[in-house]
Amino acid sequence: MGKRAPSTERMNLLYSNDTQGNYPESWYSATTQHLNAFPSLKGSKKYDICIIGAGYTGLSAALHLSKLGYSVAVLDAHRVGFGASGRNGGQLGTGQRLNQDELIRQLGESNADKMWHLANDAVNTVKEIIRTYKIDCHISPGIATLGFNSKEVRELHQYAEYLQKRYNYKGLELLSHEACNALCHSKKYTGGILDMNAAHLHPLRFVFGLAQAAIKAGAHIFEQSEVLKLVPGNVNKAITKAGEIQSEFIVLGCNGYLGNLEPKVAAKVMPINNFIIATEPLVDRAKSILTKDIAVADTKFVVNYFRLSKDNRLLFGGGENYSYKFPKNITSTVLKPMLEIFPQLSDIKIDYAWGGTLGITRQRMPYFGRITEKILSVSGYSGHGIGTATHAGKLISMAINGQQDGFNTMASIPIKSFPGGARYKSPLLILAMSWYALRDKLGI
Repeated sequence: MGKRAPSTERMNLLYSNDTQGNYPESWYSATTQHLNAFPSLKGSKKYDICIIGAGYTGLSAALHLSKLGYSVAVLDAHRVGFGASGRNGGQLGTGQRLNQDELIRQLGESNADKMWHLANDAVNTVKEIIRTYKIDCHISPGIATLGFNSKEVRELHQYAEYLQKRYNYKGLELLSHEACNALCHSKKYTGGILDMNAAHLHPLRFVFGLAQAAIKAGAHIFEQSEVLKLVPGNVNKAITKAGEIQSEFIVLGCNGYLGNLEPKVAAKVMPINNFIIATEPLVDRAKSILTKDIAVADTKFVVNYFRLSKDNRLLFGGGENYSYKFPKNITSTVLKPMLEIFPQLSDIKIDYAWGGTLGITRQRMPYFGRITEKILSVSGYSGHGIGTATHAGKLISMAINGQQDGFNTMASIPIKSFPGGARYKSPLLILAMSWYALRDKLGI
């Protein structure tokens, strides 16, 4: 077993809810052949690129940069895929986190249209990596977005028609009340849209495959090597307890686990916790939940998301908190929204329950930033990370290699800092999110 972090570190989200070096006891972890441990960093080493964070962002950047011929080191405080990359809902969604009409309103047609095409490239990039490197991560097409009332369904249908008209996007099927109920056996939903270009997958298997691809391309990975300090300069330094990396470029791919390593990023990216449960295998009852192998997300602000696993469990995500600690009983936290959607599962046993920390921004769009000319950071995926984070690694590699357009387009989003600074931003966020949660309950 790994060792608990010292008490002085327990207010660090890297250690608040987890044992160092051990993956959470999730269904993902239980159904994955784990990678052999990578060494910890010891001593001083030199590379072209130092990447901090061995999740989708960091490993994708490592893969793409290594293929371009750069020497790359990846540092992680825990293990490969330990954070949100190995714990999330597994949904590879189309588009950006915000709808295109909203992006056009905020950024103008030119940049918003570029972001649509970048988002499509993000989905294609994930699929191409899985295909090229033969990653067995249970990828399957289809994500439905379902609404609770006629107004929400009408808006979903209008948005699908808008995408078809503006971008000739033909991947969306409009779901009537009848079609919705035939697909998902919950009386709560009244219709929605089904996107068969989107997909769902086993996130931990995908991130392990990404790590293996990066290693084969020449990258070096160092685990249990928390970066304690960055020293910018002509030669940048990333300093750990037992060593340091000297490099021309540093890439931050830490998302919700950044802490205070880089205050400029921490001001714009807020960590929040989200939770998932996995039922016992439903066997012949699985079709009483979903009749197709698709994933679902609904229109609540604090979204419910779910799908059936390959072994016919219901994987259901829901509930959030904004503290450094997960709730004492994750099962009860998620069971409440699950039974609101599927009361017919009240007798079902829950076999796994786990939580993880993600990063959000005020705009619900990722923060692409340059801390200095040669220190780049991307985080704040706001629950849209599988495609966007993997693609961010690709855009980072292109930017370092001189092709700036994609990175600059994403960096054009004016991400605002959270009000209140480090001390007060979390209480203010709790107030704001509580209001939205109340709106969900009231149906307004």
